[in-house]
Amino acid sequence: MDNLDELISIFSKTSDSRTMRKLFEELLTGSELNDISKRWYLMKELYQGKPQRKIAEEMEISLCKITRGSKILKQDNSEFRRILSEMFDDQYHI
Repeated sequence: MDNLDELISIFSKTSDSRTMRKLFEELLTGSELNDISKRWYLMKELYQGKPQRKIAEEMEISLCKITRGSKILKQDNSEFRRILSEMFDDQYHI
């Protein structure tokens, strides 16, 4: 098992949000946590149909990052799309 697999195994066994937050805060820098949080926000905005250029302007990020997120959401087997569909009760469709 490689290091990434070990981390994934640890995270998947963690069901308490406080413990998960602490693990993230101990593992990642503040900047890395901010980047992950922004990426999640970006995925939610894309899923809800916000135009890519508007997201780029509001978040001050490149269209390349946004395009990557958009491509992920368009994949048939996208876990992000599945999770967002459940989160928004399939109110939005991509």
